[in-house]
Amino acid sequence: MTRTRYDIIIIGGGHAGIEAAWAASRMGADVALITMQRDAIGRMSCNPAIGGLGKGQIVREIDTLGGLMGLAIDRAGIQFRMLNRSKGPAVWAPRAQADRMLYPHAVQDLLRKATSLDIIEGSAESILTEDVPMRSVGSNGSSNHTPAKSVQGIILADGRRLTAPVVIVTTGTFLRGLMHCGTNRTEGGRVGEQAARSLSDSLKSMGLTLGRLKTGTPPRIHRDTINYDACTPQPGDALPTPFSMLNDAILQPQINCWITWTNEDVHERIRANLHLAPMYSGQIQSSGPRYCPSIEDKVVRFADKTKHQIFLEPEGYDDERIYCNGISTSLPGEVQQAFVRQVPGLAQAKILQLGYAVEYDFVPTHQTKMTLETKAVSGLFLAGQINGTSGYEEAAGQGLIAGVNAVRWISEKEPFILGRDQAYIGVMVDDLITKPPSEPYRMFTSRAEYRLLLRSDNADIRLTPIGRDLGLVDNMRWEKFCQRRDAISKIKSLCRHGGKAGIPLATWMRRPQANVADLAAAMYTRHQLCFGTDSLEQVLIDAKYAGYVQRQAQQIQRFKKLEGFGLPADLNYNALPGLRLEARQQLTAVAPGTLGQASRITGINPADITALWVHLTAQRNRKAS
Repeated sequence: MTRTRYDIIIIGGGHAGIEAAWAASRMGADVALITMQRDAIGRMSCNPAIGGLGKGQIVREIDTLGGLMGLAIDRAGIQFRMLNRSKGPAVWAPRAQADRMLYPHAVQDLLRKATSLDIIEGSAESILTEDVPMRSVGSNGSSNHTPAKSVQGIILADGRRLTAPVVIVTTGTFLRGLMHCGTNRTEGGRVGEQAARSLSDSLKSMGLTLGRLKTGTPPRIHRDTINYDACTPQPGDALPTPFSMLNDAILQPQINCWITWTNEDVHERIRANLHLAPMYSGQIQSSGPRYCPSIEDKVVRFADKTKHQIFLEPEGYDDERIYCNGISTSLPGEVQQAFVRQVPGLAQAKILQLGYAVEYDFVPTHQTKMTLETKAVSGLFLAGQINGTSGYEEAAGQGLIAGVNAVRWISEKEPFILGRDQAYIGVMVDDLITKPPSEPYRMFTSRAEYRLLLRSDNADIRLTPIGRDLGLVDNMRWEKFCQRRDAISKIKSLCRHGGKAGIPLATWMRRPQANVADLAAAMYTRHQLCFGTDSLEQVLIDAKYAGYVQRQAQQIQRFKKLEGFGLPADLNYNALPGLRLEARQQLTAVAPGTLGQASRITGINPADITALWVHLTAQRNRKAS
C-alpha cells in the first residue's frame, strides 16, 4: 500500500462500517475501510439473520436510501418471513434467515463495486488529533461543547500512518472485548478474533468518557444430532418478499427453521448453577440487553413461566451448525451441554460452539451530536455498538447516517438529520442522543410514535427522493422508484376519478376483505390496465390507513412547532431562571438543537420546556424590538 491520504477513514468492517463506507464512497469521497481481516467483512457474530420487528423497517429504510444491507440479504437469505401478517401493515416486519457464509460474500462482492474505496487490513491503534484554537465564547459566557481537538488520521499497529480529516469508529464488540464462558475469560470481540485494546485509550485521551456493556450469544449444535420429530417446523413464506426495492422476487430455495421449548428440568438445572454464571457470580458487572436476555435472566426474572421458546435456525444451506435462538448463555460448557440435552428434540445434541457473553467498551451518547459526530473532537464520528446499540440493523442504520454526514462535513454542507416522523432510523438516533442508553438499545415498532406512517411498505415513498438528493440513489434505482410511484398515482387517480367505471377508495376501505387480486381484476376489467402487485397493495394499504394517517399528520404539524423552535448552540442553561438543577445538568450535557428535542431528554418535564420557551421568546422579542 502506497496511498496514505484519504477524505474519510472508517475503523471496523462490521455492519456499521460497511454502510458508512458504501454511503461515503457513493457520494464521491475517497474512503479507507480498516479491518483486521478482509474476509471477515460482513461476518455475522451472532444470529445469521436480518430484520424482525422494528429492525426490518430499518433495513427497508437503508435500502430505499441507497444502502447495501437489503441487497446483501436478498442474495444470501435462506428463509424469508413477513412477521405480524395477522396484524395491520403498520407493524408488518420483514425478516430473513441468512446463510452465514453467503452473507459476507455478498457484502464483499458489493463493496468491490464501490468506487474510491480502499480496504486495508490492520488494527487501528490510535487516532491522530491536533488541538483546536480556542474559539470566542458566547455572549452568555458559555462555549457549550466547542471541540477541543480535530481529527488528523490514524496510526495502525504496524506503525503505518493514514491521514484524513474525518474518522468514523465502528468497532462493534471489539473495543476491549472480553468473552466469558463460566469462569473462563478470553480477550476478543468474537470467537477466534482478537480485541482492539489501544483504541480505547486513544478515545479517552481525547476527553471521551467510556462505559461498558454486555451482550451474548447461544450455543450452536450439530444439525444431525437433533430429533426433528419432537420439534415444530417453521417454514418461510410461500411467496417471499424481498428486502430491496430493486428486487422483484426471491428465487433461491427456502428451508425450514424449527421450534422447541425449555421445561422445568432445564430451568432447575440453570437455577442450580447460577453461581457459575458470570452475570450472577459478579464476574460481569456491565449491563446487558433487557429485550434479549440470557436464558439465566429469563429463568430468574420470569420465574412463573414453565417454558421458554427456542428457535432452531440453520446457519446455511450446507452448514452443519444450528443456531439455538432463545437460550443465549454464558454458563460453563458442561452446564450448557447438560441443560441443552434436557430440551425436547435435543437429547442427543452435540454442541459445536458454546454460548458466551462478551463485554466491550462504548461511548455514552451524551457526548455525541445528532449527526453522530462527537462533541469533543471535530471530525470524529461514531456508529454502531460503540453508541450503545445492539443488532446488525441498528448498527447499519447508524453507519449510513455517519457516512453521509462525514461527506457533508467535508463539503461544509448542512448536516443530514432524519426526523422521528420520517424514519425509524431518525427515531433511533434521536432516542440515542436524548436518552443515552444505559443498556444495549434495540429498535421496536413501539418506540416510533408515528409508526402508522413509517411502514415497511412505503419506505421508498418516504426516503428514496431524499437518497437521490444526497447522491446515494443511482439512476437504476431512481428509475424503478419513479415507475412504482407513478403506477401508485395512476391507480389512485383511476379509483378517485373514474366516474361510473371508477372504484372509489371509500368503497375499498369499507371492505376488510378487499385484496390485491380483486383490485387487479377490477383495474383490468374496467380500464384494461395491469399493475404490479406491490403497487396495488400499496394503494389498498394507503386507503385503509387514510383516516389514521390524516390524524397523525396533524399531530406531526403540532410536533414540528417544537422542532422548529431552535435553541442557540451557546445557550447557558445554568443562567436560566426557572430551570431545575437536574434540567440544567441534562440540557447542558445533551445540548439539544430544538425545543422538541429538549422535551424528549430524560429528566426534562413540561415545566422545564415552558421555562425555556418563555425565556427564549422574551429574548427574541427584545431583539426584534
